[in-house]
Amino acid sequence: MLERSGTAARCGPEVVAPEGVEAQTCVMARGNAVWARAYYRNTTGEELRSVLTLMGPGGRTVELHCAPAAHDEPGTCETPRVSSPGTPGSATAIAEFVGAGPVEEAPLLLRAGSERAPGARG
Repeated sequence: MLERSGTAARCGPEVVAPEGVEAQTCVMARGNAVWARAYYRNTTGEELRSVLTLMGPGGRTVELHCAPAAHDEPGTCETPRVSSPGTPGSATAIAEFVGAGPVEEAPLLLRAGSERAPGARG
C-alpha cells in the first residue's frame, strides 16, 4: 500500500478482542526510514496499556509504550522513525494491549501484528 505522501505501509489485519479492543498494526517506510504505527479503538471503558514494537534486521528493536484512553474514539500510536540498514520491507511490528492492574497480573487483551515482509522466514 502506498499513501499519498510517498510513504509505504504494510499492515496486518484488523483484529478485534471480545473485551472491546480493536487494532491494526503497520510498518511504515519512506526512503530508508521505517517506523511502526498502530491504529486502535478502546471500547472497554478502562484505561489500557499497550506496547508497540518495531523489529528490524539484525535483531534491532524500537519499543514505545502507549496509553489508549477509555473512550470509543479511534487513536494511533507510533514509534520514532529509524534508519533501516536493510530493506525497509524487512521490518515487522507488533502491538500488545493489556488491561489495568499491576503489570505482572494484567491480562493480555489483544496482540496485532503487521504482515510479514515478502520472503520473510520464521
